[in-house]
Amino acid sequence: MSLVCKNFETYLAVVKDEIRIKTPYYRGQSKRIIDGYTLQPSIGRQKKYSSCSLQEMYRIERELLNTFTNHLIGYVDYIPQNDWERLSLAQHHGLPTRFMDWTTNPLVALYFSCRSTKSNEDRKSLDSAVYVLTQEPKLYSDLKEEEEEKINRKRLKEPRKSESGEELRDEMIENDPYEDYPIDDINEKGEGGQIDSEEEEEKKWEELPLLNPFEITQNIIYEPPHASTRIRAQDGVLLACYAPLKVLEEKDYVEIIIKHEAHAEMRQRLEQYGMFDKQLFPGLDGIAKWLRYRIFERDS
Repeated sequence: MSLVCKNFETYLAVVKDEIRIKTPYYRGQSKRIIDGYTLQPSIGRQKKYSSCSLQEMYRIERELLNTFTNHLIGYVDYIPQNDWERLSLAQHHGLPTRFMDWTTNPLVALYFSCRSTKSNEDRKSLDSAVYVLTQEPKLYSDLKEEEEEKINRKRLKEPRKSESGEELRDEMIENDPYEDYPIDDINEKGEGGQIDSEEEEEKKWEELPLLNPFEITQNIIYEPPHASTRIRAQDGVLLACYAPLKVLEEKDYVEIIIKHEAHAEMRQRLEQYGMFDKQLFPGLDGIAKWLRYRIFERDS
């Protein structure tokens, strides 16, 4: 489904009246899908990656993330706590990942759609687009909560034991629906035949993996921590793609076409609404980009 906008007011009307989705996610692209910029994560566009086996793909992604993580110390104030946070930070700094950038703010998406007008090989200006996700991916936060509940249920069914083997608590769950949930090495004897201490056992529960981003079986919406002012300013969310080589199908999105003739007016209106360079890219880079627009680009 495609909708066409020839001015700023039309875009606002389309977002208000035509997008009937409970929680819409928007993505602005300076090139439309029809012009060769498909909806897929950046790592899926890498030729070396796309020609690999599944096992090699996993190895490449892991190697990229591990090397990136090893270089974090000294560059960031907040140290990511898990692979999801590490991947989102890597994505934020331009490393190809299985994440795709989306936003909950339609004006942010419009900015990325029309901030610069692209041309084809014949130097003809191209229309841009804002894509709206119509599929309803599950939220990482909801799935994490479900996984934690499974672990807690299993945890209660397996009471702690003293060194003599006596149960320290009697909380048991009858007919546990998560009985087959795979939890290993809990309440097992450690070195020397000693039962793990309560602290060691608690640590094992805490370290159990929750939702490995490299092993997901469906697309998931992940809301990264606001460790960067840019993420907060852009209302950014990430679509974690279970199959990075697979492009989104037409049934999964609505395309709002932004005519190239309207780009200049769109930029002026976005600046009036405070949705422009210096607001979306807090810091000197955003201010410099905004000044360049005001002095050299706006009138032309």
